[in-house]
Amino acid sequence: MQAERNGQGRHAMLPQTTAEEFSRQEFVKSLKLHLATKVSPGNRDAYEARARPAYAKAQGRAPENHGEIRKAMAGEPYFTFWSAMLRNSQEMMWKAVQIPVERQLPALLAASAAADGPGSLRLDPALEIPRYHRSVDIHCMPGGYHSEFTADDVANGAVYDSGVYVYAMGRMGPWNADIGDTTIAWIKANNPGFAPRRILDMGCTVGHSTLPYCDAWPEAEVHAIDVGAPVLRYAHARARSLGKAVHFSQQNAEATDFPDGSFDLIVSHILVHETSNAAMRNIMRECNRLLAPGGIVVHAETPPYRDLPVYDAFMLDWDTRNNNEPYWSASHEIVAADIAAETGFDPASAFEAYQTSAFDVAEAQRLKVFQGGDFGGGGQWWLWGARK
Repeated sequence: MQAERNGQGRHAMLPQTTAEEFSRQEFVKSLKLHLATKVSPGNRDAYEARARPAYAKAQGRAPENHGEIRKAMAGEPYFTFWSAMLRNSQEMMWKAVQIPVERQLPALLAASAAADGPGSLRLDPALEIPRYHRSVDIHCMPGGYHSEFTADDVANGAVYDSGVYVYAMGRMGPWNADIGDTTIAWIKANNPGFAPRRILDMGCTVGHSTLPYCDAWPEAEVHAIDVGAPVLRYAHARARSLGKAVHFSQQNAEATDFPDGSFDLIVSHILVHETSNAAMRNIMRECNRLLAPGGIVVHAETPPYRDLPVYDAFMLDWDTRNNNEPYWSASHEIVAADIAAETGFDPASAFEAYQTSAFDVAEAQRLKVFQGGDFGGGGQWWLWGARK
């Protein structure tokens, strides 16, 4: 059983693996870790030894921001080799988790249809998938969150569930729930006595970060939305198998059908970097409409570039041009107070904060190693938002 062998939390919807499939996934995990910890540091050596001096000679000064470092490193053989290997590892990862899903898709469809328990699922076949999702397979995931290959499909939900565990190398916990757990820890620490009655998770995919809210505030009614029907079907069946009551619905976070003031807490977990600049602002306006007085919206992301040394910002920006993340760069330039002022919030109510990984303090130090290596985050998620 995959869950028993690699530590991923077991539930009724989790794709199982043969020994060969498991070995393939473990290889990809090891390759990603090797590239991040053993190969990536050589990029800094190449920058200091060759790219930086060459840029300084040509421009009369050293690179001053991550964009200039990118230009300096564009022709550096070591960096291009590492980039090619890293991109290949991403494509290998999706293939490694697709194979077992394809093999047992009929069983997964049957398990989804038979799922019984709390919560609900509401799909909207007429929903228009936003162009910023249709135009690119985000983080190279084939078909993204919304593509369906059969009736009542759950395939890409299953692919995503296993893929995230491989991508993070288990560093977001057995349930891939670390971002939700970390956000909850910050909310509770900084808002004593806050007890939301209705909670909304925007861009929930398969509910990794959604389910912790059921435990954190067991009296609350938890809702979760996404544009992708396959991930929502999977999320609903997964939540039911784990006994969690979540009301999933297929909606665009830019314009939902919930009434004004419906929620006391709105959250998202690595949603913002997968939306366009215009969409992100529409989402914040929608959050303003949906929040009850005194409500809070919190978005969890990786650190903004301004808080990092310029070389670390350059490495973190790798995904923008190499991992099908065209909105990644802009999302790391966000200033919460500015966005709040644009979207109807009092800018004085805006906040930005860092919270150390809730999964494991020791493990948190490894969380700072993402695809681009050590980007200086120190095992912390960046949280930003506003109060109404």
